[in-house]
Amino acid sequence: MMRIIAIATLPLALAACLGGGRDLPPTLATLTTSAAAPSAIERVSAPSDALTIELPIVPQALAVTRVPVQVGPTAIAYVEDVVWIDRPATLFQQLLSETVTRMTGRVVLDPRQALLDPGTRVTGTLSHFGYHADTGEVVVIYDAAFATGDRVQNRRFEARRPADGTAATVPYALNDAANEVAAQVAAWLGS
Repeated sequence: MMRIIAIATLPLALAACLGGGRDLPPTLATLTTSAAAPSAIERVSAPSDALTIELPIVPQALAVTRVPVQVGPTAIAYVEDVVWIDRPATLFQQLLSETVTRMTGRVVLDPRQALLDPGTRVTGTLSHFGYHADTGEVVVIYDAAFATGDRVQNRRFEARRPADGTAATVPYALNDAANEVAAQVAAWLGS
């Protein structure tokens, strides 16, 4: 009897956690890497050769779980019926870390592994991660930076994909564009 009650109340608990009692959106979106997965990942490096991908800095429009729509030069709306499962900065950081791990021979550490030497910290700003209504495309722009020795390097990475502004196309186009940016960053960090 208790099992039936627990199963019956699970949807209500999930709705309360995700939506504060509101209806859940039809689409919960996430990012997944398109980089080929090696059969096994086991790497060893000097601590200074490891990489730590930091959570990117984002503008306020990306500090929420909704997908922004740039409407003209000064207005922001959001794509109807789609919500990210986490904030875009976290999803992009995870995608970037996994892509760099898969595409390079570098040891990539999670920032929460604070007891280890973080090696080279890769920081950045995710300035665009949404749909632009005026051009009919999604735009992902990430400015990355890292310091080695007495040098600081930075570079802008950008990708665009067509979309129609709906929940049916925007998340997929953003995932594709984010993967292109992540692959560009991995190539840059792997060189």
